[in-house]
Amino acid sequence: MRRSLFLVAAASCLVAAAPASARPEKAVAPAANPLIDYSGFVALTKQVRPYRARRLLGVADFRARAAEPRALLLDARSADAFRQGHIEGAINLPFTDFTADSLAQVVGPDRTRPIYIYCNNNFRNNVAPVMTKSVQLALNIQTFVNLVGYGYKEVWELGEAVDMDDPAIGWVRG
Repeated sequence: MRRSLFLVAAASCLVAAAPASARPEKAVAPAANPLIDYSGFVALTKQVRPYRARRLLGVADFRARAAEPRALLLDARSADAFRQGHIEGAINLPFTDFTADSLAQVVGPDRTRPIYIYCNNNFRNNVAPVMTKSVQLALNIQTFVNLVGYGYKEVWELGEAVDMDDPAIGWVRG
């Protein structure tokens, strides 16, 4: 124990006595990235929370509304997961590809168009292509927040955990 303390003390003295150019540099925080606004994201999430709570639908209502002529059934999972299976009638735009332009191309120019979303955590099967995500990281949340953040106000979400083999879901296997 004494030897360890001696070595630590000796090392500290050597560092202090070394010329400034030989001392280890302190970590310097990078400049703020003007293209990332974490505080803005937190504020948006807080704003969207009560709105989303009123936009969760049961499966029968979700399927009926998503089948209406103006409605868009949006699957934000990866293109590979979508190819393996999805709800009949869904259009795929992976969450990682969300930009103002890509959303406008898929949704169209009408930001009041009803958009119905679902994701992995809507399926209790926990098998590919709908493996359950950590509940606080369910893609439903990010997808909803992003759609509202991009100006789409008619966003609705499947609010239940269902069996993908239930005929009411209309699951299409790839």
